[in-house]
Amino acid sequence: MFDVIIIGGGPSGLMAAVAASGAGASTLLIDKGDKLGRKLGISGGGRCNVTNANEMDELIRNIPGNGRFLFSALNQFGNREIIAFFEGMGIALKEEDRGRMFPVSDKAKTVVDALIRKVKEQGVEIRTNMPVKEVLYENGAVTGIRLASNEIIHSKSVVVATGGKSVPHTGSTGDGYPWAKKAGHTITDLYPTEVPLTSAEPWIRSKELQGLSLRDVTLTVWNAKNKKLVSHEGDMIFTHFGLSGPAALRCSQFVVKELKKASEAENGRQTALVTIDLFPGRTEAEIFDETLKLAKLDPKKAVKNVLKGYVQERLLELLLRQCEINGDVTYDNIPKEPWRELAKRMKQFPVVVNGTLSIEEAFVTGGGVHLKEIDPKTMQSKLAQGLYFCGEVLDIHGYTGGYNITAAFTTGHSAGTSAASAALSS
Repeated sequence: MFDVIIIGGGPSGLMAAVAASGAGASTLLIDKGDKLGRKLGISGGGRCNVTNANEMDELIRNIPGNGRFLFSALNQFGNREIIAFFEGMGIALKEEDRGRMFPVSDKAKTVVDALIRKVKEQGVEIRTNMPVKEVLYENGAVTGIRLASNEIIHSKSVVVATGGKSVPHTGSTGDGYPWAKKAGHTITDLYPTEVPLTSAEPWIRSKELQGLSLRDVTLTVWNAKNKKLVSHEGDMIFTHFGLSGPAALRCSQFVVKELKKASEAENGRQTALVTIDLFPGRTEAEIFDETLKLAKLDPKKAVKNVLKGYVQERLLELLLRQCEINGDVTYDNIPKEPWRELAKRMKQFPVVVNGTLSIEEAFVTGGGVHLKEIDPKTMQSKLAQGLYFCGEVLDIHGYTGGYNITAAFTTGHSAGTSAASAALSS
């Protein structure tokens, strides 16, 4: 018999174990995998982006999937507390661009090892390689769990920290959803977020831009009525299947939602338009004048060579072809209207996208346990006493950059603290 059982040894589960045991509850942390913190170990490109240093409003704005729900949890244990927590364990942190916080060691292992050490120091019992079959309920309250081996372990509180369906090789295979449903919970539609975009554009299929990176561009998603849905500035990369990189990942959830809306409409449209602004700091007119001026300064030089330093060569070749401009023409023979179109495309380079990679290939799962059925102060189920949820199993998702891990840590801390308090007072 334990006061608290936590299922799942990812970031939210580990933090829940720290919080529950720290509050004096006898705690069991159980995971079906062979080791804890696997998703944490690959986060931030293997460097572990532990949180983001931005102010609360900015944190919530960067968690577009129900970030406001986290207001209470962040007030109790937000990014400042997360930073203090890790520094208190002797892990020096550093701030990088856009507020991202990393360990000075640049190794996720530093963070994972410290969390596991903390959990062990606080007397948490850890069991790995133990899949949970179901959460047990009686008269609307949790009584414990049943393992795949059919062993039953009793507990007053159970915290479900099993993750979503993204990156399944780390153990996130959607195990928590059936247990939530059994207690009467609604699971909102699951979909991939922070995931590369796919496209069937001929120049994507021919791989002519594959591997080409663009720095500090703006990617915009448009709806069927040609209205801007969202714009994100950042880096991106062309792949053999479409677009990837931070700007593309941030736009992905909006593409998914737009395509879903389009497929449900009568016309059943299967594509969406995104555009790339190669020069966010300049207007179309400025680009037109600048490029023309460059050609004028070297009037005998072919425009494809004049513009080589202005736009990357492979992309320039495609742009010239799309605008029907012969790359060998010189300044005196530049066709004005096609040149205007070239400037326009540099500001709004169109890419027709037809979807994203699968939810298993996404960094984050959109959708999950419906938040109207969860108490935002405690992460306790409103439908089953003693049942708590934290992390990606909930219908919460943010952009990359330390936002999802912040949501995992804050909900884990809230769930662990509340589960211990309820168990110890019952």
